[in-house]
Amino acid sequence: MTIRVAAVQYNLKDIRSFDEFAEQVTHHVRNATEYSARYVLFPEFLTTQLLSIGDEQGEPLPIERLSEFTEAYLALFKQLAAQYDLYIIGGTHVVEVQGTRRNTAFLFHPDGKVDSQAKLHLTPTEVTEWNMSPGDDLQVFETEDGTIALLTCYDIEFPEIVRMARAKGADIVFCPSCTDDRHGFYRVRYCCHARAVENQIYIVNTGTVGSLHRVDFMRANYGQAAIIAPNDIPFPPAGLINAGEINQEMLIVGDLDVSLLHKVRESGSVTTWRDRRTDLYTDW
Repeated sequence: MTIRVAAVQYNLKDIRSFDEFAEQVTHHVRNATEYSARYVLFPEFLTTQLLSIGDEQGEPLPIERLSEFTEAYLALFKQLAAQYDLYIIGGTHVVEVQGTRRNTAFLFHPDGKVDSQAKLHLTPTEVTEWNMSPGDDLQVFETEDGTIALLTCYDIEFPEIVRMARAKGADIVFCPSCTDDRHGFYRVRYCCHARAVENQIYIVNTGTVGSLHRVDFMRANYGQAAIIAPNDIPFPPAGLINAGEINQEMLIVGDLDVSLLHKVRESGSVTTWRDRRTDLYTDW
């Protein structure tokens, strides 16, 4: 079974209204459908762009007010997933949950269902500057095309959590990301490749580009989308199915053949998933 996925290198730029945000998002979804994509991935902290709209005095909105857009955000992506009959990973949005703030990835199904996965590992900036709390459970999600997981940016740097996702049946991990410099970008990118090799899975990763001039901690972005496979003979060299141009707003597309994952797990050049030493360490 082959699944076509798309990943958006989303340009964070100052805007004046939610309608401008919706127009930019809709453009990328429409672009993905022109390539017959079944899944489209947006980056982490996508909705921080809404903070640049500002308040009645013209000042940028603080992070505390981002959750005010939750209802409109959910309605927009639900409508797009249904209208264009595809799955959308709507980047991440900051929501209020029982008195705490969580950086949460959302999966919008074409039938109107919405799943979510809070980020499990938080960076120092998220904790100290934005007062966020981590999620407390890992989920995988069943789609018409199989089992997937959503792990956000820093999450991919922890081998244990990706191992758990594979043990729960995930063949594809979607990794929305947001990094402000080359160091952070390459930490995430290299770890995506490592996790694909360790678990013999596909990883679809993308990040923000551009700059929000009016929003603290979102003034710089360094990003590139990549569709990553295990580094074995049935897949492209270097395990790279496709990648974008660094720091350019664009969309990339690639085809994922899940049956190849099953083959290399059984008889690949190496069989890292089968050969793991569960007598020494567990998947849970």
